[in-house]
Amino acid sequence: MPAQSKYEMLEKVNASLEASQGFYVVDYRGLTVKESQELRRQIREANGSMKVYKNNIVKIALEQAEMPALDDILVGTCSYVFFGDDPVSVAKVLKDFAAKTKKTEVLGGIADGAALNAEEAKAYADLPTREQLIGQIAGLISGFARNIAVCINEVPGGLARAIKAINEDGQEAA
Repeated sequence: MPAQSKYEMLEKVNASLEASQGFYVVDYRGLTVKESQELRRQIREANGSMKVYKNNIVKIALEQAEMPALDDILVGTCSYVFFGDDPVSVAKVLKDFAAKTKKTEVLGGIADGAALNAEEAKAYADLPTREQLIGQIAGLISGFARNIAVCINEVPGGLARAIKAINEDGQEAA
């Protein structure tokens, strides 16, 4: 019979899965305690959380939650970086930290209910964040509104210029 601690860990994994929209699997071998604390802090600032669970218990939790199996990824020393609504911010933190320390590597994960391999998970870091997308959309809307305003202003302005030109032509002819 499995130890009670394993049941408790399974409950924690299930709670983490329910509270998040997905997660990345990260190989964190070689990190010092200070580096690990720094990575956790940066992930928290990006509205994520980093947990270390036993791989076999995560496999069971994924099966119970009817999520894709990650058997080929869940090998060795892994940490799980859970994210809420924005997978991009957390992915950017992982990418920057890996580039800085050369000690971590994203192995894969689950996002939008689908399994991700390492390349797909890393590709999230190259996408614009939610805030950047909102800014781009706002800029597009503002640009359209400005163009419409310019067009609307040009109608009476063009009419006034046409009337003035006709008036000037009439005065020259007289």
